[in-house]
Amino acid sequence: MDALELCRIVLLALLLGCAVTVNLAKSLLQAVIIFMAYSSVMCLLWILMESPDLAITEAAVGAGVSGMLFLLTLKKLHQIGGKDGEEL
Repeated sequence: MDALELCRIVLLALLLGCAVTVNLAKSLLQAVIIFMAYSSVMCLLWILMESPDLAITEAAVGAGVSGMLFLLTLKKLHQIGGKDGEEL
């Protein structure tokens, strides 16, 4: 087994770990951060599969735009429903 194959196996294990952990996250903020990590790992896997166009798209949309929209939504929800001191 060469180093590239080992790297792929480690990244796939991280990908599966992120997919399981995002469902078990206690807070929505943790879930969003894990989702962004999932997208970043997927971007690296696309690079290893020699598909740079998909890697750039995954990085821009998956980790970038979607992550920021989720974080902004959490901020807005906290401002609307956070008057009682509740946390999400």
